[in-house]
Amino acid sequence: MTDEEPDQARHTEAEPASTDLTHTTAGGDVQMVDVGAKPASKRRAVATGRILLRPSTVEAVRADDVDKGDVLSTARVGAIQAVKHTWETVPMCHQIPITNVKTDIDLTDDAVTLTVAVETTGTTGCEMEALQGVTTGLTVVWDMVKAAEKDDDGQYPEARIEDVRVVEKQTEQVDRD
Repeated sequence: MTDEEPDQARHTEAEPASTDLTHTTAGGDVQMVDVGAKPASKRRAVATGRILLRPSTVEAVRADDVDKGDVLSTARVGAIQAVKHTWETVPMCHQIPITNVKTDIDLTDDAVTLTVAVETTGTTGCEMEALQGVTTGLTVVWDMVKAAEKDDDGQYPEARIEDVRVVEKQTEQVDRD
């Protein structure tokens, strides 16, 4: 089968593959976008999200009194690792040179909010890396506090990750002198 031939297993004449999609060929096959001809730019993306927890759990995190260890430091490390490995888990994501990662954690009475800022200089953005950092960092928090969050049935009625989103994206052309 070639890129010009429709993929009958996935698309029909009534519902052909879109020709406007950047990651899908006319035949329905996925592809990585070629960014090789784009000029290098300084890029920055910031994502945020939060995990809702019981107030007693947040207080234990704040007091560094969680049996598994330092929740916030572990979440930061997990977020940074996730940023650096995004290309391995998001199928159409390019491997990019990460020039900086900054994490910021805020505790309220019933939540941990994690913000991850990622910087790169290259031909494609770093929004996926920022999102991966946030979701992984928050999942690390959940893993670290799950014993405190379980109810008598072993469920997590209050814990939930929510409001994950990109809050900032910047691109600045690099001077080529």
